[in-house]
Amino acid sequence: MKKDYVQLAHGSGGKLSHDLVKNVMWPAFANEILGQMDDGAQLDMNGCRLAFSTDSYVVKPLFFSGGDIGKLAVCGTVNDVAMSGAIPLYLSAGFILEEGFPMESLQRIVASMQRAAAEAGVKIVTGDTKVVEKGAVDGIYINTAGIGSIIDGTNVSGSNAKVGQDIILSGYLGDHALAVMSERHGLQFPQSVVSDCAPLNGLVKSILTAVPTIAVLRDPTRGGLATTLNEIALQSQVGIMLEESSIPISPAVQAACDILGFDPLYLANEGKMIVFVEHECTRQVLDIMQQHVYGREARVIGKVVKEPNGQVGLRTNIGGVRLLDMLVGDQLPRIC
Repeated sequence: MKKDYVQLAHGSGGKLSHDLVKNVMWPAFANEILGQMDDGAQLDMNGCRLAFSTDSYVVKPLFFSGGDIGKLAVCGTVNDVAMSGAIPLYLSAGFILEEGFPMESLQRIVASMQRAAAEAGVKIVTGDTKVVEKGAVDGIYINTAGIGSIIDGTNVSGSNAKVGQDIILSGYLGDHALAVMSERHGLQFPQSVVSDCAPLNGLVKSILTAVPTIAVLRDPTRGGLATTLNEIALQSQVGIMLEESSIPISPAVQAACDILGFDPLYLANEGKMIVFVEHECTRQVLDIMQQHVYGREARVIGKVVKEPNGQVGLRTNIGGVRLLDMLVGDQLPRIC
């Protein structure tokens, strides 16, 4: 009977989220644009190429080390538009507020959204506000939608992965999820963990302008690196092989994961990106990324391979290969 009801894990971005979209949303809404299954829809409006994306934010707690729900709502949608190969231009902001929510907290959140939008160079141009009865929501939920102009000469999609391409990761994994969790549960780790929440559109513009042939961009948010790469492997019908020794995980996150039993490959990130690029362009892309504040730890973490088709493998530090499936269940609900 449990499967007949929505579970928290349906919002994890993992296998249950994938199944929910496939079995409930897709049959009702199927069309050729939705079928692209990328972070944002790519639209051709009378010769003008646009990217359009939306997301809702229900993070708990609302304020955490390195960010808050407002910064998250702006950066998350900016990044989804950017991962379509576009320059984000305009956002909408919809608020659902709980009766009794402190006005001071709302003002802090709105101010944070303004700062994040200014850094990303986008304008919030429309919005909506609803207030519901006390207890109907958890303080505040925010929905943002964004639209942007796709950079000329580019074609970025999760379906563009090809055998031989290198896979670049922009930096350390798991900071956002651990920062939210430590705030939520009052946990103290030997080293503090700060969320990586940040707008990546400037970094995306820099690398796409220099290397328009970049094939795939994706930010590994819910479900983490492993789930995101599984989605791309399925979209492109290729295999992916990662090198464990090359995947950047900070000592603080690794120590926390060792204590709590989490796998950092499945932890959410809000300021990291994955780049698929032909090998001859890898050095150029890396040089650009490592000069940017949000890409200094960028490195190659693996390659696109022929087999196993539609799956992701991890070559471990001891020489074996471990298959990485999509996230099943939910390590940390409501982290974005």
